[in-house]
Amino acid sequence: MASPTEIAAMHRAVRLAARGLASTRPNPVVGAVVLDPMGAVVGEGWHLRPGGDHAEVRALTDAGERARGATVVVTLEPCNHTGRTGPCARALVEAGVRRVVVAVDDPTEEARGGTATLRAAGVEVETGVLTAAAEAGNVRWLTAVRRGRPWLVWKVAATLDGRVAAPDGTSRWISSPESRADTHALRATCDVIIAGSGTVLADDPALTVRDADDRPVPDQPLRVVVDTHGRTPATARVRDDAAETWIATAAELGANADGCVDLTALLHELHRRGHVVALLEGGPRLAGSFLREGLVDEFVAYLAPTVLGSGRAAVDGTGVATLADALALDILDVRRVGPDVRISGRPHPLDLIPEVV
Repeated sequence: MASPTEIAAMHRAVRLAARGLASTRPNPVVGAVVLDPMGAVVGEGWHLRPGGDHAEVRALTDAGERARGATVVVTLEPCNHTGRTGPCARALVEAGVRRVVVAVDDPTEEARGGTATLRAAGVEVETGVLTAAAEAGNVRWLTAVRRGRPWLVWKVAATLDGRVAAPDGTSRWISSPESRADTHALRATCDVIIAGSGTVLADDPALTVRDADDRPVPDQPLRVVVDTHGRTPATARVRDDAAETWIATAAELGANADGCVDLTALLHELHRRGHVVALLEGGPRLAGSFLREGLVDEFVAYLAPTVLGSGRAAVDGTGVATLADALALDILDVRRVGPDVRISGRPHPLDLIPEVV
């Protein structure tokens, strides 16, 4: 059984893992803590970027010789394969650690088996410690692996009465500069940005990530335009070289019952290409389709303190005809962003990480 010191170290490892949320994609976030035989923290590490050292290796490096005979507490099972870096299970054995405490077993075929390697080498292993907390911190990656599709975040900016455009079609800017800056921070945690062809034709957005000084960042997410009939013009901003763009058509992915792009097929193809987190930015009909098909995992809404009274609603085409069938959402966070209110949460009931059926 894990000791109180090890449990406290796992809490710390979960917090360390979160430091990689904006930089590890498409890899998981992982944190690790090294405890000496007296229970003192002698090393810490977290996975920072693909191709870089994993959390365990960074923690071992931080601990140095103090890792020998120590306990390593880690949020995800140490990997057992050689990719761009060597297997962490072997690194732990070679460092001479005595015990490894793991929160979540690795669900991937290529990397699992690290705990078996450790036990075979005589290292004491305990698993299942603070599993729920570690899974919650790594929910996006775990969901993508287990479902075979990216975690989908729906972002919307609307007036207090739920309008995303005025009757004359004007929509810039409903949200404040502070909310738009927060949106760029949100985009930076995703590796795909999705918009519909209607939004592209109406607003001609860049769909890129910019920093606090309004400059493009180096590592841009893939831009995806859901365009049933392939009508995105060559002059659209999403066609420039600021980021990679995929115009996803029904001819390529197949069509649903409405004759539009098969959204489930779209997400599975994105996962096949190695993408883990997708951000849906519009418009109302596309958002309604994703919600109707149960494909939204998280929402972030920016509500501006303005009222239009008419104009385009934030969502259209959910298929809901009566209040009893309304799509219920669980609010997990509410805060002010400039003059706006930012509300985030997940569809209800919360189904944290369902297995692939």
